[in-house]
Amino acid sequence: MTIEALTQRIGAFRDARDWQQFHNPKDMAVAIVAEAGELLQHFVWKQPDQIPQVLRDKRAEITDEIADVAILLFELADNLGISLAQAVQAKLDRNEIRYPADKARGNNLKYHELGD
Repeated sequence: MTIEALTQRIGAFRDARDWQQFHNPKDMAVAIVAEAGELLQHFVWKQPDQIPQVLRDKRAEITDEIADVAILLFELADNLGISLAQAVQAKLDRNEIRYPADKARGNNLKYHELGD
């Protein structure tokens, strides 16, 4: 399913419930952060070696939280008239320039720390 098709389905779900009135940009952004916090809760205080077990034990819950974040993000972009597909493509294009593979490979430096 495409981003556009998912966005249409999300909008249809929202509109069938008359929820657009509650989905202003600020509240949508707050909801994204709240759902991201629920996702993060599965990993807080876990050490890297504990993560595989968390993923085995909580995969369904983690999947739902990721979906919640995505649903809200898709709708927010649509509500603001932003093509999510175009925005992601443009950001990836910028990141290709900011993080050239030969300089960024294998490290976690920010683009401005990579040097010339």
